[in-house]
Amino acid sequence: MTAAALGERRAAVEAALDEALPPETVWPATLNRAMRYSVFAGGKRIRPLLALGACEAVGGEWRRALPFACALELVHTFSLVHDDLPAMDDDDLRRGRPTSHKVFGEAIAILAGDALLARAFQVLLPAGKAATHAEIAALLSEAASGAGLIGGQVEDMESEGRDVAATALERIHSAKTGALIHAAVRGGGLVAGASAGALERLDRFGRAIGVAFQVVDDVLDATEDAATLGKTAGKDKAAKKATYVRVHGLEAARARATALRDEALDAIAPFAAQGLVLETLARMIVDRRA
Repeated sequence: MTAAALGERRAAVEAALDEALPPETVWPATLNRAMRYSVFAGGKRIRPLLALGACEAVGGEWRRALPFACALELVHTFSLVHDDLPAMDDDDLRRGRPTSHKVFGEAIAILAGDALLARAFQVLLPAGKAATHAEIAALLSEAASGAGLIGGQVEDMESEGRDVAATALERIHSAKTGALIHAAVRGGGLVAGASAGALERLDRFGRAIGVAFQVVDDVLDATEDAATLGKTAGKDKAAKKATYVRVHGLEAARARATALRDEALDAIAPFAAQGLVLETLARMIVDRRA
């Protein structure tokens, strides 16, 4: 039943994203093609699904969170397009396909990322009640800002080739990956009008599973091949990036991911059956191989 529930929600996200983006035939056509190329590159839609699951966990109708879920995925895709650029991670593959700048050129890829970020806030506005619009927009903008994923990316790049303290590593992971995942979970709760107590539990879940996601990414980069990952394998080690595997070792990283998953599940235990989608996603995030 959970697999069917996730499938239904994922299909709804895909349809909503299709509606949220301009058709390829609309001016400027090249930009719209580039935006759609990256958004519909076969992503798992983890962040949107977390938002829908959080809304449902606190008693909301999950479809109400679809605009917010789409906004999350557009922000996430913007970050991937820019991360792959030669000036950043310089990657040729994303989800098994050539990256945006390899297909459309660097200039269009940069502009497509910019346009996805701007579009996110256009599609976000219908989410929730009018009184919560500003709070949800502020949550998403902070997660994407220098205090969130962009700031984490900056410190991640500045840490390449350097010895990094465990506290700095936590900060990088919490910002670069964790901030948007936490925003997905808290935002889903806000759409549903969650109580302060429920939001506190969602916060705990979101922060724990957000860091777990990046820890697992670190492990996969060190252990899986490019065919499995859908992107170049071993780049973290080659670039001497600040990762859990580099700082703590492979087994400690795996143990940390498991502990974070258990912490996240403990936070949402009182939601019982209403939190089943969140529970399933938490297990998927830690157990995945790509």
